[in-house]
Amino acid sequence: MYFITPLMRQEFLRNKMTPGKKIYFISDFHLGVPDAKSSSEREKKLVRWLDHIRQDAEELYLLGDVFDFWFEYKTVIPKGYTRLLGKLCELSDMGIRLHYFTGNHDMWVFGYLPSETGALLYRQPVTRTINGKKFYIGHGDGLGPGDGGYKLIKKIFASKTCQFLFRMIHPDIGMRIARYWSRKSRIVKGEEKFLGEEKEWLVIFSREILIKEHFDYFIFGHRHLPLDIKLSEKSRYLNLGEWINFSTYAVFDGNELMLKNF
Repeated sequence: MYFITPLMRQEFLRNKMTPGKKIYFISDFHLGVPDAKSSSEREKKLVRWLDHIRQDAEELYLLGDVFDFWFEYKTVIPKGYTRLLGKLCELSDMGIRLHYFTGNHDMWVFGYLPSETGALLYRQPVTRTINGKKFYIGHGDGLGPGDGGYKLIKKIFASKTCQFLFRMIHPDIGMRIARYWSRKSRIVKGEEKFLGEEKEWLVIFSREILIKEHFDYFIFGHRHLPLDIKLSEKSRYLNLGEWINFSTYAVFDGNELMLKNF
């Protein structure tokens, strides 16, 4: 977490929702790909969705990969995305609590976004109890069995040394490198396929957690597929999908968690 005052922590730990309000979960916008035109159209659609939820939203969880690449230099940030950032600031100013989880594409979010938008920043999954329901919430990358190569790369990218070395590169060159790697990403290639419950890493991870502790809901992004899987009689796994192909999100009304399409 980042920049959490005692008042923020008190508000965050409150486990009762305001009657008539809802909590929204969304992830994987991957703004910036596959090109400027489609990214801009997707950003405008997201702003329309944010306007749609503003009347009844109490909290908004952004579960990572909001941007396909993000790096904050000391005095420079990636250009663009002003409509989305402005709308998030507007919601925060209205009193809607924002939660930002870094994903594998935007792990280099540091102090700028939290300080500008008022969002709480998380780099690891968190657990919450809301209206008597237990939630396990995270982006989802690096969890569960397998994918050892990515887990190693994530440790390298998360290191202070790697961040320092990238900061030494001129922003124009750094962003050119980032765009090159973005064109190779799974979401651009449309390679996502459901593997079956017995092979989905986040499903396996959730069931392993359930052996030790009960959760009503496991909510993740990262997988790029909208999924709603029953883990047990009282537990479900939801993946939020992404906004290039599906435009899906989840909403908790205080009693039930639902996966919806905008």
